[in-house]
Amino acid sequence: MIQLILGGARSGKSRLAEQFAQASTLAVTYIATAQAWDVEMQSRIEHHQNQRPIDWTVIEEPLYLADVLKKIDQPNHVILVDCLTLWMTNLLLKQDENSLDTESDNVQIQECEKLLKILPTLQAQIILVSNETGLGVVPMGEISRKFVDESGRLHQQLGKIADQVIFCVAGFPMYLKGEKK
Repeated sequence: MIQLILGGARSGKSRLAEQFAQASTLAVTYIATAQAWDVEMQSRIEHHQNQRPIDWTVIEEPLYLADVLKKIDQPNHVILVDCLTLWMTNLLLKQDENSLDTESDNVQIQECEKLLKILPTLQAQIILVSNETGLGVVPMGEISRKFVDESGRLHQQLGKIADQVIFCVAGFPMYLKGEKK
């Protein structure tokens, strides 16, 4: 089963994903995609770390998500990925820093394609958390527009293959696809 949980910042999406993982009573691996580039982000990461059960396995992977998913996949297991928009940011920044290297120009496209290809083949229950970025105005900066566009494209493609899609607002889940369990 693939669950996609979308929502804005502080919408309750991560808390909901963690509740689903914990309620499964299966072993949980939490894949964290965030990187602490500043003090505020480090504080956010620490907040999330303090919320998680201590018996969960945590893997920090900012870029090569599909490779990690394939490596750790197993039946009777939950893999929670938080968060895809931070992952997208990491990919776009990696691509930007390597913009003169033609081999890495498509790192974001390649990694998204790998993710979309691997997800339907996995045996574990997958919970994906991501920020909905398409509800605001079109950003003024080129990299910001690319981020919103690419995140939106990824969400649409994930929504097609996910068994359940949930949108969180103010801590309340709205089921967009699949039944509430």
